Amino acid sequence: MSDLPTPHGDKLNALLQNDKLPAGDKPQVALAIKKYHRWLRDLKKVVGTEEEIANGMAKLLNEYKLHIDFNLIFNSHNDFLYRQKGQLKLDNSIIEEFLPILVTTALADTLKDLDLSFGPSATFSSLRFEEGVTQALPGANMKIRSKDQDFAISRKLFIRASHYPDFQEPITSETNIAFFASEIKTNLDKTMFQEAAATALDVKSIVPGAKYFFVCEWLDMSPISTATTAIDEELVLRKAKRISSNIRSGFATYAGRQSNRQLYRSYLTSHPISTEPLLRLVGHIQRLVDIGSENDVLARGYF
Repeated sequence: MSDLPTPHGDKLNALLQNDKLPAGDKPQVALAIKKYHRWLRDLKKVVGTEEEIANGMAKLLNEYKLHIDFNLIFNSHNDFLYRQKGQLKLDNSIIEEFLPILVTTALADTLKDLDLSFGPSATFSSLRFEEGVTQALPGANMKIRSKDQDFAISRKLFIRASHYPDFQEPITSETNIAFFASEIKTNLDKTMFQEAAATALDVKSIVPGAKYFFVCEWLDMSPISTATTAIDEELVLRKAKRISSNIRSGFATYAGRQSNRQLYRSYLTSHPISTEPLLRLVGHIQRLVDIGSENDVLARGYF
């Protein structure tokens, strides 16, 4: 397994160097970076069964995420961090960085001998040849299109094309094929659901045995069955709906956030990220990897 990516850490470091970051927020961002490194060290110390690992890591995730969501962003005297949440991606990048750590720790024995990458990745989406009938171009001017996945279990793939059997004048492209892909969002609404359904279909058209999941913290729509889509499952980590828009509208200013301070903190702490959806995700990946021997199949009676 390759080294795990650090999308959240990268976002924090970039934020500290951002010229638009108000001077009053810089000490809190610097503190968040220290807490981030401590969080990573604590996650590495978690051991045990899959359930024990999920429980221990979920506890650390909730503690760290509360600091970022509430202490850093919501409590800021300036409005920059809250209003730019969508662009800065401080909140959902935490989950992006967390899931590969959880999966590779909980399934360490299963995954140890597999040449796979874990984390955000641009994976193969389509291939086309931009060559006309009147002119032969190297490699038929092959073009590879990739799609960014928030969390993928993938493997490096090199594709070469040439008009000659000995591969003279070739074009070689590097990409990744995804066996497991997931969109990660803070909340799930109908537009995101429709986009995820289209992405899931693309992923499975490339690798028929692949799995596609949508992972979110909050639900921002009425539940829709995934049965008629290529999405395998929607996982709502906090098992709760998002705070209503009429209340959230007051969060855009410091005064509005302060008047709703206790409400927001209580909502976060009373709906923590749950261990159950994390274990479901781990279980799905375990089943994807664990093909089983012929003897296992005969003992079960199905495959």
